[in-house]
Amino acid sequence: MIHEIVDSPQYGPETDALRKLLADQPDHPGLDPYQALLLDREELPDPAVAGERDPRVAVEDLAVELPGRTLQARLYRPSPRPRPVLLWLHGGGFVGGDLRDIEFATSGIAAAGNVTVISLNYRLAPENPCPAGLHDVSDTLAWIRANVDGDGRIAVGGQSAGGALAAGACQLARDAGAPLPDRQILCYPVLDLHPAADWHEWYFGARDIPAGAVPLQAATLAGLPPTLMLAAGRDWLRDDALAYAGRLEQDGVPTRLVEYADTMHAFLNFPAALSAGRHAVELIAADLRAAFG
Repeated sequence: MIHEIVDSPQYGPETDALRKLLADQPDHPGLDPYQALLLDREELPDPAVAGERDPRVAVEDLAVELPGRTLQARLYRPSPRPRPVLLWLHGGGFVGGDLRDIEFATSGIAAAGNVTVISLNYRLAPENPCPAGLHDVSDTLAWIRANVDGDGRIAVGGQSAGGALAAGACQLARDAGAPLPDRQILCYPVLDLHPAADWHEWYFGARDIPAGAVPLQAATLAGLPPTLMLAAGRDWLRDDALAYAGRLEQDGVPTRLVEYADTMHAFLNFPAALSAGRHAVELIAADLRAAFG
């Protein structure tokens, strides 16, 4: 496996400046953690750091009707003719995040990658703990095949917690003998257990952890889709990305590992402030063009 390093003199200073900006923002004094979480979920992204939606794509809000629940999604279409479909999953530690946070990335990947992107708001903990979100992703992949006008080729990808759900859904499909996505794109994913993380108790709690919920603990990764893995050099989850990429390669899965040096976790959420985020959108798009033609 080739471990590609993407670096620029800008990455370090941009990351330092953004981290300072985020640290200086006020929190929610006097609120309990759950109340603070609810407020955070309602905050709209700041275009000064999150960027804007790409105007080259047509946008449509969707209601994904699944057994017992309806999920919100947003479709980004670069062309009226059928194209491959990419299901994309936001980050947020399984407890937060929203498709509105990442429209620069989802619309930009659609426009530059010449793919139809569906960005999904899966269910979040603590209201819907593990494995609710994982089942949402697995069921939405089947829903796309039945309801979206694509050309039959499907990819799945996501950021952080969304990367974990993408990887887990591929494992579930493989183990069930269901149709597999043609490619998975995992951006700085959380792939192992991290009990010290803020979200761990809300998401996992004391319940048994089902298959696919912790992708690195799978007995084998053989038979999974070809993979693009993105990692960040200044990310505490970097080891998850490198370990999973290494195991994929050892188990015979074609894998491309790209690490953005001197860059923070969640850099795709902040493309207006981090040039690494803008570069990654173009890299993912180019990867999809190469995969799907």
